[in-house]
Amino acid sequence: MIPWLPPDEYLFPPPERALREPNGLLAAGGDLSPGRLLAAYRRGIFPWFSAGDPILWRSPDPRMVLRPDELKISRSLRRTLRNGTYRVRLDHDFAGVVHACAEAPRDGQRGTWITMEMQQAYLALHRLGHAHSVETWIDGQLAGGLYGVAIGRAFFGESMFSRVSDASKIALAHLCLHLKRLDFGIIDCQMETAHLASLGARPIPRRDFAAALETFAAANAPAGRWAGDALADAFRPAPRAEDLP
Repeated sequence: MIPWLPPDEYLFPPPERALREPNGLLAAGGDLSPGRLLAAYRRGIFPWFSAGDPILWRSPDPRMVLRPDELKISRSLRRTLRNGTYRVRLDHDFAGVVHACAEAPRDGQRGTWITMEMQQAYLALHRLGHAHSVETWIDGQLAGGLYGVAIGRAFFGESMFSRVSDASKIALAHLCLHLKRLDFGIIDCQMETAHLASLGARPIPRRDFAAALETFAAANAPAGRWAGDALADAFRPAPRAEDLP
């Protein structure tokens, strides 16, 4: 039997007690209040459940992690980043990104785990300056993006979507650049997949992930909105002197 969380305390079992099954089920119950979510993320625990289920909390082992400076950019993606006509915006339409992620079809899944309850929970975190979106806009339309939670200098990725080829990868590339500039040390990708591995993420033991969180999630970094746009020209070649007016 997995433990049932008390309604009024932000307590979790030690993550190493999670079931040794692929999704690392640890506990059930509680709520999705900002305080409980932040307490969970600081310990490497996240909610993942389907509509109609109780709230389920997980801590898988191993844990998929991407270092901001280890993103693998393929030749075709690099060409898109250099030559594509797009605009990357930060925290401009967080609700739109979360809703699009909830609607995005997933291989092998029916429906979505990003229920309305989950959407409202992350919107509350966003209003408090803890949850952020990175958005790819093309021709004035939201074409792709991602969202997650920032605590200290750790970013916990939640979901991403694309309506146009490579739009989510564009957002991920700019996220990594943005996090490097903020001196973040780790991006939590949660579950191991071949797609994440192709982008440079790698599985690490849960104990190593916990040690990384002790360093990065505890770092002194203020919460707050990521205002403005990412540097649209960050991946594009600098103009030659002879081409300048």
